Amino acid sequence: MLPIKPHLWFDNQAKEAAEFYTTLMPDSAISFGSQLHNTPSGDCDIVEFTIAGQPFMAISAGPLFKFNPSISFMINFDPSRNPEAARRIDEIWSKLADGGTVMMPLDRYPFSERYGWVADKYGVSWQLILTNPAGEPRPVIIPSMMFTGAVAGKAEEAIDFYCSVFKESKRGTTAPRPEDMGPDKAGTLLFADFYINQTWLAAMDSAHNHGFGFNEAVSLLIECETQEEIDYYWLALSADPKAGQCGWLKDKYGVSWQISSTFMSEVLKSGSPQQIDRVTQAFLPMKKFDIAALQKAYQG
Repeated sequence: MLPIKPHLWFDNQAKEAAEFYTTLMPDSAISFGSQLHNTPSGDCDIVEFTIAGQPFMAISAGPLFKFNPSISFMINFDPSRNPEAARRIDEIWSKLADGGTVMMPLDRYPFSERYGWVADKYGVSWQLILTNPAGEPRPVIIPSMMFTGAVAGKAEEAIDFYCSVFKESKRGTTAPRPEDMGPDKAGTLLFADFYINQTWLAAMDSAHNHGFGFNEAVSLLIECETQEEIDYYWLALSADPKAGQCGWLKDKYGVSWQISSTFMSEVLKSGSPQQIDRVTQAFLPMKKFDIAALQKAYQG
């Protein structure tokens, strides 16, 4: 399996945002851009890019969904691997905070000498942290899920669930609350991370009244090589296998996933405009992707 790609839903700024993000750190670049025509959202720009080696997808598909901190992206600054980490964290913080909203100021905290949480000018949420690594190294960027509202306190359960679904999985760091902390109960997760499909993810619980939860603005994209894989992940992850649309589903915790095909990526990267349009019109009525039907549409 390929690494999981966070997928970002913008109103109309996907290309602009990708250009901005790829200026932040080394090992960042736009891989390709394409456009889907005649969708329910009109013509939609699609762009694939990497930030510090982490792959992302983004789409401009209208103002249906808004970013919130339920899924953020941790940026790890490791002094043992980069002597300039302390300077770099301040530099990148300044760029992300420009025009954005600071939720936790960049400062010293009990868990880190330098940490901050900010939503950038597009609303995408980032946690920047100066790490003191021990054990297995982590990637620069890790998608992080906050379990709040109706699913507060279920982060541990969710990690176990995800690790049971994905064949290549393992637990990493686990830091439960040692005692009750306001509305957060002892044993719920301050922080934990886990590894599935060549991808590190993080999770935490928060029982505070945040007023937000998981939505489609940030989804997790799984690219499958076979119909068998698509069928497996659709059935394993979907809270309602009869729901979903265009390969999108929601799991029992409300997290949005896209179960896609490597064939779709190939079409978007190398197909002619006519082939892309035919495949687009083929997948729009689908719930779970049918690779054979997509290939037939591609061939005309």
